[in-house]
Amino acid sequence: MVQLKKDDKVMVIGGKDKGKSGKIKKIIHAKNRVVVEKLNLVKRHTKPGVDQTQGGIIEKEASLHRSNVMLYCEKCEKAVRSGVRKMSDNSNARYCKKCEELFDK
Repeated sequence: MVQLKKDDKVMVIGGKDKGKSGKIKKIIHAKNRVVVEKLNLVKRHTKPGVDQTQGGIIEKEASLHRSNVMLYCEKCEKAVRSGVRKMSDNSNARYCKKCEELFDK
């Protein structure tokens, strides 16, 4: 499976936000989960505390399993499968298997 990285644009392919896209905000490697900006929003009821002056209902992003997101290709304008290609300077680069566009520039 091709590695996902922070700030990659991804599209959700399963769950309540299916079809929506956003940027990866955080990756939790130990649990194979990712947090995507403004997607999978949940409401948390919090008490007022020392660090938070006000309590109430706070909306925040919950994590998604990495199998429910795919890299989003700007050129194809959809979620695509991706592969890894060896470049001339012996570095690896991810690319779209549909249009051959590089994700890592």
